[in-house]
Amino acid sequence: MRRRRLRRRMIASILSMAVVVGWIFVCEAQQKKAYINGIDPGYPPFAYVDKKGAPSGFDVECVNWIAQQMGFEVKHQPTAWDGIIPALKAKKIDFIASGMTITKERSAQVDFTQSYWVVRVYVIAREDSKLDVNTAMSAGHSIGAQRGTNENRWVEEKVKQGMKVNLKLYDTPFLVIEDLINGRLDAAVMGDPPIKEALKSKRPIKMIGPLGMDDQVWAYAVRKGDKELLDALNEGLTRLKKSEKWNELIVKFDIK
Repeated sequence: MRRRRLRRRMIASILSMAVVVGWIFVCEAQQKKAYINGIDPGYPPFAYVDKKGAPSGFDVECVNWIAQQMGFEVKHQPTAWDGIIPALKAKKIDFIASGMTITKERSAQVDFTQSYWVVRVYVIAREDSKLDVNTAMSAGHSIGAQRGTNENRWVEEKVKQGMKVNLKLYDTPFLVIEDLINGRLDAAVMGDPPIKEALKSKRPIKMIGPLGMDDQVWAYAVRKGDKELLDALNEGLTRLKKSEKWNELIVKFDIK
C-alpha cells in the first residue's frame, strides 16, 4: 500500500513538473520577438527569391544566423526597392538587411547598424561595345539604372548639372542588363554584385570602368528610435563577423 501511495505521489510530482516546464516553454515562445526583414528580391547573390519561391542570398542567411543567435524569429519580405524605406516607416517591415548603402539622406529617415560590406559602382556596356566611361556617359546615350538606388540619384543629379544622357529606370538590375544586351540601352550603371553574377552566367556584357561615385558602404536599417532591434542586429553582426559562419557564407555565395 505504501509503495502504491509513493508511486502515485511520484507520478503526480512528475506530472506537476511537466506542467510547469510546459508553461515555461509556452511563455518563452510567447515572449520571443518576431521581425520582418524587407529585401530586394532581384539582387543576387545578396538577396533574391529562389526557384522554389523562398527568399535566399547572403543577406538572408546572415540574418537567419543572427536571429538564431539573438533569440528572435525572422521572416524575409520581398519589397520593391524604391518603396522599401516607406514600407519600413509604415511598419510593414521591421528592418532592411538587403544591401542598403548608408547615405546622409537615408540617415535622416532610418537608423543604421555598423557596416558589413563595401560595393563599387561601375559603368557596363555590351561585350562588343566601343564605348568607354566618358563617351558612354555623354552624347545623349541611353543609360540604365535600378530605380531608387544611389547610382540612379547620382546620374539624375549629373543630368541636372548638364550631363547629356537619357536615363532609363528599372525595377531590378537584371532587367537593366537584359535591355542592355537587347540593344535598348547603350550602357548601364550599377554596383558590382549583379555585374559579377551576370558575368558568371556568361552574359555578353563588360565593365568599362568605375562610375566615379564613392564606394558604397552597406548596413542594416531600422526605424528611427528602435534601439532594441538596432542593438540586437549590431551585436548579431559583431558575433557573425567573428565566427566561422561569416567566411562560410562568403565562400558559399562567392562574393569575395
